[in-house]
Amino acid sequence: MKSGHFFGLLAALILVSACRQQAAPPDAPGDPVFQHPSVQSVSERIGRDPGNARLYFERGLALHNLEADSFAIRDFKKAASLDSSKSEYFSAVGDLMFQHKDVSGSLPWIEKALQLNPNDPNARLKVARVLIFVKDYPKAFSEINTVLRRNAMVPEAYFLKGLIYKDLKDTSKAISSFQTTLQIDPSHRDAMLLLGAVYSWKNDSLALRYYDNAFREDTSDVFPIYAKGMYFQERHQYEAAKEMYKSAILHDRDYTNAYFNTGYILMQQDSLEKALRQFDLVTRLDPVNAKAYYNRGLCREMMGDNAAALQDYKQALTFNEQYTEAQEAVKRLSQ
Repeated sequence: MKSGHFFGLLAALILVSACRQQAAPPDAPGDPVFQHPSVQSVSERIGRDPGNARLYFERGLALHNLEADSFAIRDFKKAASLDSSKSEYFSAVGDLMFQHKDVSGSLPWIEKALQLNPNDPNARLKVARVLIFVKDYPKAFSEINTVLRRNAMVPEAYFLKGLIYKDLKDTSKAISSFQTTLQIDPSHRDAMLLLGAVYSWKNDSLALRYYDNAFREDTSDVFPIYAKGMYFQERHQYEAAKEMYKSAILHDRDYTNAYFNTGYILMQQDSLEKALRQFDLVTRLDPVNAKAYYNRGLCREMMGDNAAALQDYKQALTFNEQYTEAQEAVKRLSQ
């Protein structure tokens, strides 16, 4: 082949390759989530207009809805880098970072959003959430009250006040704040759950009504049923508690807390074999659950099978080296 023909062919191949690379959506890794229709459609638009910040923000929202938050944060950051004038882009980054426990990392993004839009109530309430997390309650109240002075009908503001009062053990004001939240937004599920928790602390059966309301609001989450079980368990109403845990499992076969608590109750009732089976189920569903191995070991030790119990205690320590009870159990059975 003549060199001219070779270089001509090479140039053509490079051109084809470049066209293919341009056709592929930029910044779209091979992760399967990018094949989801809601994400793929936005990626195709990004491929045609890669400098459009709004498209990255849209794809970030789609990724967040699919619980792919590491990719969502990346897209939100990309949107903010392409257009640094939009507070919602910075706010989205800060919000997700906070949700994933990166509190110190989230605050600069939320503060930037607030600089861009000082009247943004959502940004102010996100700052308040961070301040509540670090227990700076006076500053949190200041942010919340700034929002309420502009609009007294913001349910999240009252909800955050309720969180502060709950932390301060002021149950009366916590209840009042959460109830105000529900008066403005009757579907605010978190307020229902926390009212259930506060009334439970007050030993008031009204807690059960709020847990029922929370479950009706979202039947895909069985935590409210489990919480009802805990309400009965804490009052030694074991049969009622077991019924709640059974109901939780019927709605969600993988809800390990319900199996675990059923096992705990069965131990109190001296039904060791049945309790062991519950803890065994937990180890299958959650193979790194140190407490499940420890409690299964405890059942085996009480049943006289010390060798199997020792193995369980050692297994618990592989997942939690600082598990004091398991350490003591290993010493006890190793003597």
